[in-house]
Amino acid sequence: MKEKPRTILGLVALFIAFGCGDSNDNGSLRELDLTALNAQTISDERTPTNDEISNSRQNAITHAVAEMSDAVCGINVTQFREARRGPNYDDPFFRFFFPELIPRKAVKSLGSGFLISADGFVLTNEHVVHNASEIVVTMSDGSTADASVVGTDYITDVALLKIEGDNYPYIRLGDSDNVIIGEWVIALGNPFGLFEINAKPTVTVGVVSAVDRDFGRQRNDRVYQDMIQTDAAINQGNSGGPLANSLAEVIGMNTFIYTGGNYNTGSIGLGFAIPSNRIKRVLSDLKKYGEVNRRWTSGLVVEEIPPMVARYFRLKSADGVIVTSVEKGSPAAVAGLEVGDIISEVNGQRIRDEKDIWRVIDDSDLRGGDELRLTILRNRKTFNVSLRLQELRR
Repeated sequence: MKEKPRTILGLVALFIAFGCGDSNDNGSLRELDLTALNAQTISDERTPTNDEISNSRQNAITHAVAEMSDAVCGINVTQFREARRGPNYDDPFFRFFFPELIPRKAVKSLGSGFLISADGFVLTNEHVVHNASEIVVTMSDGSTADASVVGTDYITDVALLKIEGDNYPYIRLGDSDNVIIGEWVIALGNPFGLFEINAKPTVTVGVVSAVDRDFGRQRNDRVYQDMIQTDAAINQGNSGGPLANSLAEVIGMNTFIYTGGNYNTGSIGLGFAIPSNRIKRVLSDLKKYGEVNRRWTSGLVVEEIPPMVARYFRLKSADGVIVTSVEKGSPAAVAGLEVGDIISEVNGQRIRDEKDIWRVIDDSDLRGGDELRLTILRNRKTFNVSLRLQELRR
């Protein structure tokens, strides 16, 4: 029984003797080799991992930005505005005979724009270049070019400019009718003049918050309808810049924002863009004529419903308008309208009197070729009629 402890002690002594010798020599080498091996393994694993992470940073948004950035430009405008009013400013006699004495001053402002063709056509907002005496376009490579106004449309707030040259990068206009609420969108432009620092557009990203926002005719007579709402940050100077989808297609032109108060001029996530299809509607006219032709005819004459007529037709009220004339061969005749028809709705909006029907027409910014959807009462029966307006040539 006393032999076992000795045997165990002997084995321990031999282990210590050989172990200590190895730890002082080959053990340290093995430890270094193991450290180097581990480092190499970590390095081998890190390289593909980093590549994977780096590749994952490239996505549809970054690809779209890279494709569009060179076609976005800064718009530098010089406008002459009437300075502080003098004592004779409101005198018609003074203003008529001495217009040159009315004080004016040069005001510089900034906006955004984007090329839509290789031969130098540039889109921006009309309010960016309104009454401009000089327009200079700054490209993403830092070069500048004087721009001429091809055409403007005050009502839709769209302006078409032209710079000399060719082979410019440009962005294609997409189909705003296919916009998806919630899809990613990219706003590019020149907020607060930051484009001037390094000639590169500022990029903000958000989603389509809503579509078909109708604001109707504004106090300044502009008509904003079918607007696209986005929470992508849009600030002063972004006006005229593109709002694009992840396919690098322009679905709208950034135009105005809600700021939440008179003392806040920055974005609060309520920005609005003119839809691209609305821009397309005016673009051809701007190229051809320099303005938009809004002359049209319906061949229809209406009046308010007198109480006596309302009683005759056994109407519950005098709301609506009555057709008093239909021109032969006109759009109204083609639509099947007849004298005595009572129009109670236009484009889904209730009509109470003649003012209502003109309000709907004004707010809709109608042109030749547009349709009016009418709700008609005839012989105590209600039905719907589509009336396509006819363009009047200049």
